[in-house]
Amino acid sequence: MTETDPRALLVVFVVALGVSAIARRFSVSAPLLLVVVGLAVSFVPGVPSVPLDPDLVLFLVLPPLLYSAALESSTLRLRENLQRISQLAVGLVVFTTAVVGVVAWLLVPELPFASALVLGAVVAPPDAVAAASIGRRLGLQRRIMTILEGESLLNDATALTLFRVLLAAALATTTVGTGATILAGLEEFALAAVGGVAIGAAAGWLLHRVRMALHDGVLESSVGLLVPFAIYLLAEELHTSGVLAVVLAGLYLGHKAPEAGYATRLQDQAVWKALDTLLEALVFALIGLQLRIVVDGLGDDAGRILLVSLALLVVTILARFAWVYPTIYLPRLLPKVRRRGPAVSWRVPFVISWAGMRGVVTLAAAFAIPHGGDTGPAMPGYNVVVFAAFVVTVGTLLLQGLTLPTLIQRLHVRDKGAQRDVLDEAQVKQAAAEAALHRLEEMSDDSTPAHVTEQLRTWAQHRANEPWERLGRPDEEIGEAPSVVFNRLRRGMLSAERETFVRFRDMGRIDEGILRDMLRGLDYEEAMLDR
Repeated sequence: MTETDPRALLVVFVVALGVSAIARRFSVSAPLLLVVVGLAVSFVPGVPSVPLDPDLVLFLVLPPLLYSAALESSTLRLRENLQRISQLAVGLVVFTTAVVGVVAWLLVPELPFASALVLGAVVAPPDAVAAASIGRRLGLQRRIMTILEGESLLNDATALTLFRVLLAAALATTTVGTGATILAGLEEFALAAVGGVAIGAAAGWLLHRVRMALHDGVLESSVGLLVPFAIYLLAEELHTSGVLAVVLAGLYLGHKAPEAGYATRLQDQAVWKALDTLLEALVFALIGLQLRIVVDGLGDDAGRILLVSLALLVVTILARFAWVYPTIYLPRLLPKVRRRGPAVSWRVPFVISWAGMRGVVTLAAAFAIPHGGDTGPAMPGYNVVVFAAFVVTVGTLLLQGLTLPTLIQRLHVRDKGAQRDVLDEAQVKQAAAEAALHRLEEMSDDSTPAHVTEQLRTWAQHRANEPWERLGRPDEEIGEAPSVVFNRLRRGMLSAERETFVRFRDMGRIDEGILRDMLRGLDYEEAMLDR
């Protein structure tokens, strides 16, 4: 595989962001549109090939994406659904590896069994970025979103560790016994999992204390940007799971985020959202652009390998159904399980099963397989494995990704707890307002100006009333709620202040630095109103 041209990569970045902007403008799934555009562009005459560098993906792309997702995840909700998530992130990955590997070995006689299992491990981990983007846009039920996001956080660790074990076995079959290699690999698998969890937990604990000691929002955010890369590299150097280490550290730091300063939280949210958008745009565009590269490697046997790859695409999709439904319903044969509550509707496992789109990790693993030359001895069946991985990735993204929105709407699995969420918010804000007013009384004395305490009481009551107003009758019946009127009027006032600041700057009455400081104060207040 040729080295990626930095200029071509920059062009991919720019075009991918443009496509993402169009997708956001028209409320369509950006990952799916990027894949389609990449497929179309890959065969345009004169467009240089942009090979997917596995080192780029596995070190520079995967860790920050997993870390950012872990920061935003709810540790409590993940813990509540840990059993279901573990069944998907570990059990399903192993099951898919075995099923796809056996079928590939039967369909392609010249493909060694060890290489077929490598293919199974490559296509085993779903990438929930596309599914999560669709689910959030359509309001997918919270528990389903938690399960899918939790699976995507952990399944890459299982799949990549399994991939390394099976790849070692495939490369060693001509020199040493496969059984001994697999036995050593199983030990490596266990040590990688335990070591990754330990390193991630320890690193998260240590980094949280380092960030708290800095008392500087800019420095805290700067340290946060280095966290996923440093932890991943450390864990991999110690021959443990870098993915698990990054995820555990992200979950811990995300859970402890309320202890950080407000500036750190605001900066982290903005920085990670921008970085996520940039990296997701790049990886899904690169997926589509690989079509010409993988086709060129097939030679005269392209037709047969295409049919085999399409068959493996179907097997990959069905394997998820064959695992999800039994793991949900078979335990209910036990009376103890049935007494815990009613059975889950068949719609829930169906959506979970259909939301198994593959992503960039699958292709990165496929392109990381040695294919001869400078990469070392070639794994037997390299071209078949890479092409099949590409077909499964693109096929699941387009087939399942394009139909998932309709499926969610038809099966009525949208989250119906919005009203309950507002009620919970109203209750906790009321309790917070009462606590704030009590603290105000404790801190005030006879020297405190009366108009100051009155203004603070008004602000506290305003914040407490806003969610209760949303629980009332619709605006079309009673007009604008007081909180809506307040926000509208205050935004107009902020706009007038901002225009005045800029006018004084243009007249030379204030310095540019003073303008920026004053605008920052208005921006924080407007951000609060927007929230």
